[in-house]
Amino acid sequence: MKTVDWTLDELNAAFPETGETMPVVFVGHGNPMNAIEDNVYSRAWIGAGKALPRPRAILSVSAHWETKGSRVTAMERSRTLYTFDGFPEELFRAKYPAPGAPQLAALVQQTLKSKEVRPDRKWGLDHGTWAVLCRLFPAADIPVVQLSLDRTKGAAHHYALAGPLRALRRKGILILGSGNVVHNLYRLVWQERAFDWASEFDETVKRLILSGDHDALVHYEGLGENASLAIPTNEHFLPLLYVLALREEREPLSFFAEGVTLGTISMRAFRIG
Repeated sequence: MKTVDWTLDELNAAFPETGETMPVVFVGHGNPMNAIEDNVYSRAWIGAGKALPRPRAILSVSAHWETKGSRVTAMERSRTLYTFDGFPEELFRAKYPAPGAPQLAALVQQTLKSKEVRPDRKWGLDHGTWAVLCRLFPAADIPVVQLSLDRTKGAAHHYALAGPLRALRRKGILILGSGNVVHNLYRLVWQERAFDWASEFDETVKRLILSGDHDALVHYEGLGENASLAIPTNEHFLPLLYVLALREEREPLSFFAEGVTLGTISMRAFRIG
């Protein structure tokens, strides 16, 4: 079977335009236990999934897959990855056996037109992806691929790279960004509370999202001390920029989850379109 040598005509035939524009979703995924616990956030994800049109396939950008150069999973079926330690055995028994989509992986490469985006057949679906999708689409019957975060590039690169992926929305592809607006494990507390600086930064980001000030979010370092505390490393923030880059002018945006938990983890989630 072909894996990376489809022509653009073959790929477009496999994923023809639908006449509709698929929504884009960002989910603050937080604690992996949200995959199996019944709480306000997991219920919000379930509700959001029921409100979404059924996609032909899903492209996920997860905070938990960083590489040198960009990679896109290109296997027929992805394994469920447990990119965490110290959680109950029940969580490690959870599976999300969604099929892969090698043709979608090739289409992502063609769409991004970057030699640094290469196919990967070793990774799988990490919990940034499956812990969210098991709530949005619990049947695990929709093909899923992941696009990695290039750890050698800054925020502006990721925002710019995402732009061409808008074309996939017209082909029935749901694009998911999974991270957290605020994510500081160094100051995390195992309590249902929010530090003031975390809530303040989360609200700042909400305001900038609603105003469409993407430049301020791309250059988040200029947002002051709260930004430094909220984003000590940027892998959880970058998926937000991928999603924002895909918003069309005047396209509706709605939040379906909000709140800061464990002191330092923003659970903000929203849908575009």
